[in-house]
Amino acid sequence: MDLASRIGTSAPTDEHTAGATRDPTPNRRRRSWAGYAFIAPFGTLFALVFIVPILYAAYLSLFQQRLLGGDTFVGLANYTKLLQDPQFWDGVGRVVWFTLIQVPIMLLFAMAVALALDSLRVHGAKFMRVTIFLPYAVPAIVSTLMWGFMLGVKYGLFGSLNRALGTSIDPFTPDTTLISIGVMVTWAFTGFNMLIFYSALKAVPRELYEAAAIDGANEFQIIRWIKLPALRGTLVVTIIFSIIGTFQMFNEPQILQSMVANSGITTHYTPNLYAYHLAFTGSQQGYAAALALVMAVITIAIAYAVQIRGLRNALDR
Repeated sequence: MDLASRIGTSAPTDEHTAGATRDPTPNRRRRSWAGYAFIAPFGTLFALVFIVPILYAAYLSLFQQRLLGGDTFVGLANYTKLLQDPQFWDGVGRVVWFTLIQVPIMLLFAMAVALALDSLRVHGAKFMRVTIFLPYAVPAIVSTLMWGFMLGVKYGLFGSLNRALGTSIDPFTPDTTLISIGVMVTWAFTGFNMLIFYSALKAVPRELYEAAAIDGANEFQIIRWIKLPALRGTLVVTIIFSIIGTFQMFNEPQILQSMVANSGITTHYTPNLYAYHLAFTGSQQGYAAALALVMAVITIAIAYAVQIRGLRNALDR
């Protein structure tokens, strides 16, 4: 006699099981609809803010605006033309070089400051933390105007120094403008990255530091073997954020273009600046939409490659 017979019950038949699967109770159906109701506000907002603009940009990119005839469907002609546009690739190359130089400098500086603050050997750590983070709270337009006036040779700090010292240093020549923009971006975003590194270091158990100190490790060995490995995942995230932000660079060259004469900033200085001039000055909304979508694909591909490479290195270790 099986267990079901001894306790006076019968095992559920296949029909009962299948019926229960096909006909969920009203309570279960209500619970499933309640879940959809909870995510509906987010789904609606996500569709309106992210999906609809992308689809509209993709739709615009298939048309070409002409003085005679209005909007004309051209298929993928805008993309073909863009891939052969030397002005577009000039802006992409400039942004890539800027990313390869500015991002490592900024992240190394932010990591050094975070390690110094976490060491508990810096006097006035709270004041330093707020002071270094404060530039991130300044709007990009305000910070660019401030740096433009400070580095200007006609009316700024460098102009006064040149007149006092008899020098002719100009931070806004065609060869030095990108360096000056790098200084502005580093000043603005070092505090943000420092805060991310500092938060990651605070998550490391203090008992590890005490155990390492008992074993005779000095401060540099603790940084080398405990703190830097703990920051590896955070470093990947900050690199991805920095790449995305750099490829979207627009405010600094846009303001400096009209603020400083002979700075070398052209209408295609960065891809975003090029798209802006195409859409609002050249009335080429379709071509600008194609440019924006291609830049989105390039940025996503680079960020994804960095993420995969960073995770692979973390798993290998």
